[in-house]
Amino acid sequence: MGFPQGIKVFVGESSRMSCQLISEALRRSRSPRFEIVVPRGFTSNEALADIERTCPDVAVISDALKDGPAAGLSLLRAMHASRIQTRAVVLLDHSERELVLEAFRSGARGVFFRSESLSELCKCIHSVHKGQIWGSNQEMEYMLEELAASRRLRVVDARGKQILSKREEEVAALVTDGFTNREVADRLHLSESTVKNYIFKIFEKLGISTRVELVLYILGQSQPVNPQQRTHISQRQS
Repeated sequence: MGFPQGIKVFVGESSRMSCQLISEALRRSRSPRFEIVVPRGFTSNEALADIERTCPDVAVISDALKDGPAAGLSLLRAMHASRIQTRAVVLLDHSERELVLEAFRSGARGVFFRSESLSELCKCIHSVHKGQIWGSNQEMEYMLEELAASRRLRVVDARGKQILSKREEEVAALVTDGFTNREVADRLHLSESTVKNYIFKIFEKLGISTRVELVLYILGQSQPVNPQQRTHISQRQS
């Protein structure tokens, strides 16, 4: 399958050199053809202004920008608050559990690690541009573990009003815990077709289309971790 042509990509890094290195590598890549947005600055506020001005399809944003080690995640939250449609990939040094969770809570559609190859970054951008979620099985496990630990599922809108019915919340909770339609039906004493109808209604109400997006939606309603209060995080062993 070929790649689409002309994906507009913004690269947000902490320095001009880092930004140029990634931008030039993407320009030279064989697939797909990227149109690189040249940033005017390297702080979160400057990057936000650039993204609002240029409307890129995908933004590859480092978690650390010129104004701080977690400024990239603050940028994502500002993009979400401004209803910017650009899909974001967070560039991380390591697959640290809390950083991964915080990236997805902040609105990332994918996480990518500097140890990975350029060809994988191209695939990541392509997938996120298509509306898919990019993350390894380990990152998905982090999200499922976080949801299982929280136990209670309550989906609310911006005014705090509950979006889903009690039964829809029960179905959504089991789906985000990784249960199949058949398993959900057995646990709730429903038919499998009824469960499918509930899932369709849940997706319709939340404006999503996949189970992974449901997990991300619920995570996005969790309270983000304050970087100033973060304790030691263990690095994943290879």
